[in-house]
Amino acid sequence: MRARAHLAWVCPPVGAGSAAFWFSAAWTMARVVSVLLFFLGCCAAQDILPPGPVDAVVGKNVTFLTLLDKPAFTFIIWNFENTHVLTLSATSVLVNKPYEGRVSVDEQNGSLHLGALTKDDSGDYSVSVVSADGATDTDGIQLRVAESLVIRSSVTEAVEHNDTVVLTCAAIGSFQKFTWLNGTTPMVVDGKRLVLNENDTSSQLTIAGVLRTDLPGPVYCTATNKVDTEKSAPFSLLVHYGPDPIALTPADVPRFVRAGADFNLTCSTRSSPAATITWYRNQTVLEIAGPVLPLSVVQQHPLWQHMSTYTCRAANAKTLRQVSSRGAPFSVIEPVLGVNMSGPSGVLMAGNSTANLSCRATAGTVTTRTWLKDGKPVVGGGRVTLAADGGSVMIAPLQKEDNGEYQCQFANPVSSQKASYKMVVIFGPEAVAVSGKSAVEVKDAVTLTCSAASVPPANFTWKFNGTLTEVKTATYVIGEAVYKNTGAYMCQAHNAATGKTAMHTHNLSVKEEGTLQGVLSDGAIAGIIIGILVALGLAIGVILYCRQKVPVESPY
Repeated sequence: MRARAHLAWVCPPVGAGSAAFWFSAAWTMARVVSVLLFFLGCCAAQDILPPGPVDAVVGKNVTFLTLLDKPAFTFIIWNFENTHVLTLSATSVLVNKPYEGRVSVDEQNGSLHLGALTKDDSGDYSVSVVSADGATDTDGIQLRVAESLVIRSSVTEAVEHNDTVVLTCAAIGSFQKFTWLNGTTPMVVDGKRLVLNENDTSSQLTIAGVLRTDLPGPVYCTATNKVDTEKSAPFSLLVHYGPDPIALTPADVPRFVRAGADFNLTCSTRSSPAATITWYRNQTVLEIAGPVLPLSVVQQHPLWQHMSTYTCRAANAKTLRQVSSRGAPFSVIEPVLGVNMSGPSGVLMAGNSTANLSCRATAGTVTTRTWLKDGKPVVGGGRVTLAADGGSVMIAPLQKEDNGEYQCQFANPVSSQKASYKMVVIFGPEAVAVSGKSAVEVKDAVTLTCSAASVPPANFTWKFNGTLTEVKTATYVIGEAVYKNTGAYMCQAHNAATGKTAMHTHNLSVKEEGTLQGVLSDGAIAGIIIGILVALGLAIGVILYCRQKVPVESPY
């Protein structure tokens, strides 16, 4: 647009040409001229700018040359669209803040230099020359800012294996060679799946059956000629893929899982976009989404205690593909809790009484029942009867060997609990015996010990030669033996519970001092005899051997 307007201009009084006044006046003038030019559409008296448009490249600089040659002017005003760029006066340059540092003006002819171009700089620029009499000449020109190298794709997003992607790198001007880079690595074109077509101004890369690894990005193209090398802005293409085969964890899923345990199944897969995960129990969908299936959710569904196979399925809404995990069969079992054992509470007599032992659990599923006595398995048969369900044991009649600690162990694949009962069977006394020396010398100390098998333990009394003594312990002690201690010592064992008494007599002989010192024990005598026999055998063997070796002379 070119226009000419005559404006009344009031000159400042002499002495009033301060910098502040001129800057204020220039700014006001620029505003007024911009408004007037918006309404005026008549042709200008002269051309100020050459014909347009002007083409430039992003990031480069551009200069709007004027056709003026040292013009007489009061102001030269540059505008972009409806935005003031700068105003040049005879004494100063006023730059609008958005353009500070980006523009400069030739003070001789008003040419405008604009740097660091962006796409937003594209549009209509106008210049107005205001003369001293207030007349204004305006001219305009169009600026087109383009990217020097631009990568364009045939698709905005792609599906792996399905889509063919065509990338075009177009350059402004004539270039001799194009290069494609994936990051900093040159892309390898095989002429089959990756095909390249080029001319002087563009390069076209065709990728058939695009893979996620083809364009991880950023992708660049460069164009080179003898004088310059240009590099495009980074380009990235979203390639959808997956879902890949699913990894189900834990890798080894136990066949039995304890109810209430901190146990989860997790499905993971690589997918773009992220896959939607659905869980199934025996091919029936579960009302839960996401990569984790907690045991708490499993236990909310009917028949959760039954052996079932759990799987997950991953689906990709973009690729329309889905994949299922391997099956994870397991059963959820409640642990065995509150195992209690009961047995007879009365007095149990050997040979007369019967014992019934029973075991119960307050919670959980019991799959195995084991009975132990003193740590060894209880075997049914004879006097011992095991219930078919393993919940009880009956022993009839009880014998002394039934004394001991009984345990029942209730278990399932995820838990085990024990309970115990101590069986006390009354019997005896039996097998009464007295240990000690049978012959001692005068002044020797003597200790006789009596023992008996009995429950409860027997009470002991001693008789000497038929006369009851005051000794009521299991041991009978004589500090220094005298001749009159020779005789029969009878130990009597009595069980107060059974009312039975058993006894054993031990004979003691007190000898004269020194009598027993030379007497060998039976073991010593036996050892001596064996030694003599061995020596005799060796001697006979030597004699026979020698007679065989020495020749006998003939008497003839």
